[in-house]
Amino acid sequence: MKIGIFSTKKFEEAYFNQLNTGHHELIFIEEGLHTNTVSLAKTCEGIALFSNDDCSEEVLRLLKKETAVKYIATRSAGTDHINLEVAKQLGFSVANVPQYSPYAIAEHVIAMILALNRKLILADRQVKNYNFLLDDLIGFDLHGKTVGIIGLGRIGGILAKIIHGFGCTILGFDLIKNERLEKKFGVTYTDLNELYKNADIICLQTPLNEHTKHLINQEAIAKMKHGVILINASRGGVVNTEDLIAGLKSGKIGAAGLDVYEKEKGMYFFDHSHEILQDDIFARLLTFKNVLITGHQAFLTSNAIVNIVEETMKHIQDWSLQKKATNELF
Repeated sequence: MKIGIFSTKKFEEAYFNQLNTGHHELIFIEEGLHTNTVSLAKTCEGIALFSNDDCSEEVLRLLKKETAVKYIATRSAGTDHINLEVAKQLGFSVANVPQYSPYAIAEHVIAMILALNRKLILADRQVKNYNFLLDDLIGFDLHGKTVGIIGLGRIGGILAKIIHGFGCTILGFDLIKNERLEKKFGVTYTDLNELYKNADIICLQTPLNEHTKHLINQEAIAKMKHGVILINASRGGVVNTEDLIAGLKSGKIGAAGLDVYEKEKGMYFFDHSHEILQDDIFARLLTFKNVLITGHQAFLTSNAIVNIVEETMKHIQDWSLQKKATNELF
C-alpha cells in the first residue's frame, strides 16, 4: 500500500522505516495537508496525518475527487482537525492513536507547574548573568494546594495520580465520573464554577469540540482565584488567548504554561527564526515572564513516538489486508 505521511518530522522517519515491513511504500511529505498539498497524495491509497494538518470538508472532498486515498490515519489521539462526519459520508476509513503515552503529556504538565512555581527559567537566566539574588524567586509548596483537572480521561487520570503523590487536593471535571480515581487518588468531581473558585492550579486535558471551544474565556477567568496557575496541554482552541492575556495583565492569572496555541497551525513544528513574527497576539504572550511556552511537545518522548508509529503502521497493515483497523472510528 502506498501511504503519504504528511507533516513528517525528521525524528519520525527512522521509526517508520524501521517498523515498515517492506510491504508498503511510504512517501514522507514535510508539508502539512491542506488544499494546496492534496495533489501530493494523488496516487496514494492512504494518508497519515498529524494534529496540525487540515482535514476539513473542503480538503476531504478534494481527496475524494482528485486522489486514490481511501484511508486516513492520524498520528494523534485528538481528531478535531478531521471533519469526521464528512469523512464518514464520503466513505473514508479513519483511525487514530487514542493512547500512545499519557505519561508523556502528564509529566510535561508537572514539569510546567514546577518550572513556573519555582521560577526555574528566571533563576537560570539570573545565575547565567551572575545574579544570585533570591528576591524574585519565591514559590510555594505544592503540597496542600488544590489542583483542578478539566478532563479526566487517560491523560487526566495519570495527571491525577502524579498530583496525588505531591499531597494535593484534586478537583476534577468530566462528563463521566471515574470511581477508581475518586477512591485511589481522592479526586472530588465538581462543576466548573466550584473548580474555578477553589483551584490554585488548573490543568486542561480536554478535547477540543463545540462544547470546549474557548472554554477558558473572560467569564471563566473572572471566577478563578487571584493568581491561579493555568496549564494547557490539550488543544489551543480551548483557551481564548486574548482573554488569557487580559487575565495575565490584571494578575488574575498568576502564571500560565502553554504547550498549545489556538493559532499554532502553520507556525508550530517549523523553524521561523529568520522570519518576522506576524502574530501580534503570540508576540504579546512572549513578553510575559510568568508565561512558559513550549511548541506542542508534551507528547515528545521516545516511548510515545514508538507507540504512535507502531499503531499507525498497524492501521496501514490492517487496511492493506482489507481488515478494519484496531482504532478505526467508524
